[in-house]
Amino acid sequence: MSAHCQLTGRKPVFGNQISHSHRRTPRRFNPNIQTRRYWLPSEHRFVRLRLSAKGIKTVDVIGIERAVARVRARGEKI
Repeated sequence: MSAHCQLTGRKPVFGNQISHSHRRTPRRFNPNIQTRRYWLPSEHRFVRLRLSAKGIKTVDVIGIERAVARVRARGEKI
C-alpha cells in the first residue's frame, strides 16, 4: 500500500542523502503513516483510516464526522 494519508493527502517526497564527504545519493522521505480505528456514530460502525501524525491531530481537532466527510470529498471510499 502506498504511503499516503487519507485525510491530508501527504505523500513521500524525494531528496538527497548527503554523506560526510558530501556525496549525494537519492533518498525518500516517507510521512509518518499509522492505521487508526475510529467509531463513526452516524453509521454505527468503526472505520479504519491510514493517517499521518498530522492527520491524527486534525481528527482530534475537527472530529471524526467532519474528517470522514473530507476523505469522502477527496473521492476515497471508506
